[in-house]
Amino acid sequence: MHLIEHDLARNHMRELQTRADTAARARRLIAARRWTRRAERASQRAARASAAVR
Repeated sequence: MHLIEHDLARNHMRELQTRADTAARARRLIAARRWTRRAERASQRAARASAAVR
């Protein structure tokens, strides 16, 4: 009986870890997309400023 409970607990912890890993990966992807958009906007601003100086 103890082995069954131990296996169930281990499987539950593995599932929780998998969910946490998936959530962390999603947060990193969202942050990367946000930084990409910020960099694109900064690049566009720099291009407009450069064009205005000419």
